Amino acid sequence: MQSGQRVRAIVVDDSAVLRHLVVRTLEQDPSVEVVASAPNGVVALEKIAKLNPDVVSLDLEMPEMGGLETLRRIRRDFPQIRVVMFSSYTERGASATFEALSLGADDYVTKTGSDDSTASLRDSLLPKIKQFFLFPGETSDAPPKMPQKTTPFAPVAHPNQPMCLNERPRVIVIGVSTGGPEALASVVPQIPSDFDLPILIVQHMPPLFTRFLCDRLREISRLAVTEAVHGEKLDAPKILVAPGDFHMRLTSRRSNFIPEIVLDQGPLENSCRPAVDALFCSAANLYGAATLSIVMTGMGQDGLRGVGALKSRGGFVMVQDEATSAVWGMPRAVYQAGLADVILPLPRLIPEMLARLADLAKKSKPETQPYSMAMEKS
Repeated sequence: MQSGQRVRAIVVDDSAVLRHLVVRTLEQDPSVEVVASAPNGVVALEKIAKLNPDVVSLDLEMPEMGGLETLRRIRRDFPQIRVVMFSSYTERGASATFEALSLGADDYVTKTGSDDSTASLRDSLLPKIKQFFLFPGETSDAPPKMPQKTTPFAPVAHPNQPMCLNERPRVIVIGVSTGGPEALASVVPQIPSDFDLPILIVQHMPPLFTRFLCDRLREISRLAVTEAVHGEKLDAPKILVAPGDFHMRLTSRRSNFIPEIVLDQGPLENSCRPAVDALFCSAANLYGAATLSIVMTGMGQDGLRGVGALKSRGGFVMVQDEATSAVWGMPRAVYQAGLADVILPLPRLIPEMLARLADLAKKSKPETQPYSMAMEKS
């Protein structure tokens, strides 16, 4: 699709009622054109071959050919087409959705049952479809907007002139959204078993879905992977994922100074809960310059405010590049604000992080005791 053209969509669902509702909702947006609809995967593949759409909204459970097999065929024969899955908000639906994401689905929308309406679909499905395309006035290759003098954040070097780590990190914080499960499945296996720092992840997902995310990551990780628990102490290397519908923050009690996880259901931030900003801002307050943050693929700009807080305290910021991002929204916001120290393709993020940590350790004075978790307890 060229900039300025309408997004050509095909709607696939076995429910005639929901199919009509989705079509009507999408056609209300002048930037989207529904070129066809289909009741199952067999009909959908025939229409895709004839009409060459930009995006397909695809139901998971259908007769004759279900959503997963249809997705496999789309990825094999039409790899350029974006696919947004329709998932039921059930354990079975969540499991199938993660299977779809692993097969190459670009994003998903959960059905809300009796609450499905034009308004709810407009607010959920339309942004998921439009996030992949540029529209008049938008551009992905515009020069980055560097911080102005009025910015509340400390200015940093241009992303093409990476800064060095100033301090041994004590925590790694990661923010990710659209395309996150696939991106995390790529980077988590790169973390070695002897990695000695906690890694905290905020992935925009509802409850139940984050549990399945942890299950998938646990299968491929060398470190323990769990959903974070309120009051959990960061006294060992592990990977913690913010549970759906809960902000994840960090705090430290005066009695022992060991950082702890705080989960809360405070107001949505950037229309999200969990929000990347909630985690990053709390890490900035607690760890300051001893924080290494990574902003990966995702829609919107959640994480920008948190990155600003981290940079103002000397934290180090890495972002995923556009070419390897499913949606270059969150990392783009950080990049264009001039707050990124390093911008890299997805496969190079963790190796670069490990290399910088190793280089910093080599430069440390022999008499300086390197940071370890044991120091938290002293």
